[in-house]
Amino acid sequence: MVATASQSNLAGLPRRLVQDGIVSEEQLQDATESAKKERMPLIAYLVSESLANARAVAVAASHEFGVPLLDLDAVEIDVDVTRAVDQKLITKHRVLPLVKRGQRIFLGIADPTNLQAIDDIKFATSLRVDPVVVEQDKLEERINRAIEAVDTSMGGLDDDDFDLENLDVGGEEQEDEIQKDDVEDAPVVRFVNKVLLDAIKRGASDVHFEPYEKIFRVRTRLDGVLSEVATPPVVLANKVCARLKVMSRMDIAERRVPQDGRIKMRLSKNRAIDFRVNTCPTLFGEKIVLRILDPSSAKLGIEMLGYEDHQRMLYEKHLAKPYGMILVTGPTGSGKTVSLYTGLNILNTADRNISTAEDPAEINLPGINQVNVNPKVGLTFASALKAFLRQDPDVIMVGEIRDLETAEIAIKAAQTGHLVLSTLHTNDAPKTLTRMVDMGVKPYAIATSVSLIIAQRLARRLCNNCKEVKDIPREALEKEGFTAEELDDGVTIFGPKDKGCKQCNNGYKGRLGIFQVMEVSETMGRIIMEGGNAMQIAEQAALEGVIDLRRAGLNKVKDGVTSLEEVNRVTIE
Repeated sequence: MVATASQSNLAGLPRRLVQDGIVSEEQLQDATESAKKERMPLIAYLVSESLANARAVAVAASHEFGVPLLDLDAVEIDVDVTRAVDQKLITKHRVLPLVKRGQRIFLGIADPTNLQAIDDIKFATSLRVDPVVVEQDKLEERINRAIEAVDTSMGGLDDDDFDLENLDVGGEEQEDEIQKDDVEDAPVVRFVNKVLLDAIKRGASDVHFEPYEKIFRVRTRLDGVLSEVATPPVVLANKVCARLKVMSRMDIAERRVPQDGRIKMRLSKNRAIDFRVNTCPTLFGEKIVLRILDPSSAKLGIEMLGYEDHQRMLYEKHLAKPYGMILVTGPTGSGKTVSLYTGLNILNTADRNISTAEDPAEINLPGINQVNVNPKVGLTFASALKAFLRQDPDVIMVGEIRDLETAEIAIKAAQTGHLVLSTLHTNDAPKTLTRMVDMGVKPYAIATSVSLIIAQRLARRLCNNCKEVKDIPREALEKEGFTAEELDDGVTIFGPKDKGCKQCNNGYKGRLGIFQVMEVSETMGRIIMEGGNAMQIAEQAALEGVIDLRRAGLNKVKDGVTSLEEVNRVTIE
């Protein structure tokens, strides 16, 4: 039934929306008042608050005013066309230049009655402006993408962008003595800040600045996969490098040896993001890699990491013990630090003294005494541990056990009434025990101190919005490791949609942990003391119901949260 609009109160597009039954008159009046208060256009408010369907509004506007309707998904926007209109006008009026033909420019607009936008752009560009109606939600997304494309291509950096230029990035030391032409060039400053902010927004873990002979490439690692985000002119490589080195308080004159530094970027009064920075000299300049350290990742809570229920209970059980050693193993970038800090966050109470030795400290947590090891001055993991034991500790975290001395002190601490958490580079949990024997640690010391070992990997999480059911033959699934019983019961295998959707990155969004959580039992301790190998320990673990990484990965595939390809990528040795 078509709604009847009050002729006295409503006119134009609002009246049409009510007549077409898209919104009620009462809803429209309330929305109009709320939109005024929030200083938002009415259409934008209706769509953002889910009061009206964006497609229905666009169709109604097109019919009412005789303006052509365009689906933005069907067109690719040229960056050069976006540059034809000042970004400030695009941002102010929330419109998008679509196509330029001679002295005409076609303008994507959600509300054709926004004559102010059309007039302002006509005046600024001296072009004839032809409005084209587009859907509000798609318009917002495309505006953000278009502005981002302009910014990262270095094309629009001449505008006065005070936010990007004056972004608070840690630098307590004076920059007066630095070569200012290299590091205070406004476009370079804004470009670097823009790349870092975009990486934070997208949820990237690393940013790579890579100079080559003829190109200068910027890549980000999102969900464990690298992708190119910008290719600024190669002549800017040294300036960008100098800027990053000043931000991270490095010696910009030293280009022959690797350097480490840190950047603190304040996004607001309450939120700051740290970057760990490393430079490495290459043939054509210094490659700089930034690791994004977000303290909020350690506060996600243990439920968010991807542990199965029995695995989580084991971890919590051993965290509650007053002494013993918990080891987390896995390759670089497998989330070991987040697992450890999630545990430390649980333990971080006023009645516990917690000390950590790291190289360097990646996540800052109030209430925990964190020490950066510095071998140059003699502050090694071993010497830091010795100092901790004289500091009345309850919980000790060692960033990594790399040598016999560190291992022995850590084990001694675990045996003398302290809870010790640390990491080790091994492929799975059983191999961790034999790796420590190989380092020279006495088997009986391992058997009596190590209480829990967690091996982990990170796999990309399937996008819930666009994941698809994959048809895989039974024989292939059996070969991958699924049991006949599972297949008889019925297993639905999901995979990523080709090219993904708007909400994800090629069919994946975020990452989840795949874990092998192994409690060191008396039998395993006996195997170690008798000189047993990793295979014997693995067999015993299987008898005790410990699932290996492969099995844990297949369980995640069964649950529909990741794909078989991802599990194969991270668990096949």
